[in-house]
Amino acid sequence: METNWLERINQVQEEIGRVIVGQREVVDLTMIAMLAGGHVLLEGVPGLGKTLLVRTLGEAFNVSTNRIQFTPDMMPSDITGTNLITPGEGDDFKFKAGPVFANLVLADEINRATPKTQSALLESMQERSVTVFGKSWDLPRPFFVIATQNPLEMEGTYPLPEAQLDRFLFKVLVDYPSLSDLREIVLRTTGSQQPQVTPLMSGEDILTFNAFAREVPIAETVLEFALKVLLATHPGNPEATPLVQTYVQVGASPRGIQSIILAAKVAAIMAGRYNVSFNDIERVALPALRHRLVLNFEAYGEGVTGDQVVAEILAATAKG
Repeated sequence: METNWLERINQVQEEIGRVIVGQREVVDLTMIAMLAGGHVLLEGVPGLGKTLLVRTLGEAFNVSTNRIQFTPDMMPSDITGTNLITPGEGDDFKFKAGPVFANLVLADEINRATPKTQSALLESMQERSVTVFGKSWDLPRPFFVIATQNPLEMEGTYPLPEAQLDRFLFKVLVDYPSLSDLREIVLRTTGSQQPQVTPLMSGEDILTFNAFAREVPIAETVLEFALKVLLATHPGNPEATPLVQTYVQVGASPRGIQSIILAAKVAAIMAGRYNVSFNDIERVALPALRHRLVLNFEAYGEGVTGDQVVAEILAATAKG
């Protein structure tokens, strides 16, 4: 394996750690998704540093970043851009690019926008392009969307439909910091000196790494384990566990297994290996599947979560 990649990724992790206190798993999973070429949905209450994480990632990877604050009155053109007549430049319409034209886009509180506006991100996330008045415009490469949503203040929000959720490679839960992490956050953020991030990679490096990661081999037994995990999310499938049979209405799509394999390859490289292990599959399966399960009303009534379902599947699925 090209050890230079491992050293550079470790340096990026250390640089991000100078700004982001704790939340190591959140940082690592977000980096895995970005290096795999996928989008991330961060879920957590306000004030946990989600915006700071995105800005720090943008600085460490030295890519352009834009932040879009989603609101109920936002229109699709507020994201994609539109055609305008510019004063002093004739009567011809010219395309004015919207904030989605950046390498790393923070879609803050994405569930506060209407479904019409949320759908404006669909083409961007899947096709890496936008269409305005019948003409397509390519987005810069690499292109990532990191969206946030607050799980508590649901009044006046529009839950993301399954088709939109499926576009996210990972859904990562951001939890409260521990006592020691909270102490360090206070010390770092209330002093006169704020830590600065040194750019260590570039957008071109990310694209090169993404191509390199896709060449990581995966053994047939490991691939079969990952496939069985995905099939086990489907009610009625012989691999389905009791929780799936009782509480899952719709299981994960083929994008689920694509996400698991791509992310597991990146996780293997970050662990210093050039082959995918069972542990890599288990590590990425939860963030790759939890948002792809559609639970039924009984699950919500009895407090059963997607995380519980995936955990049972991982424990019950045979390896090899």
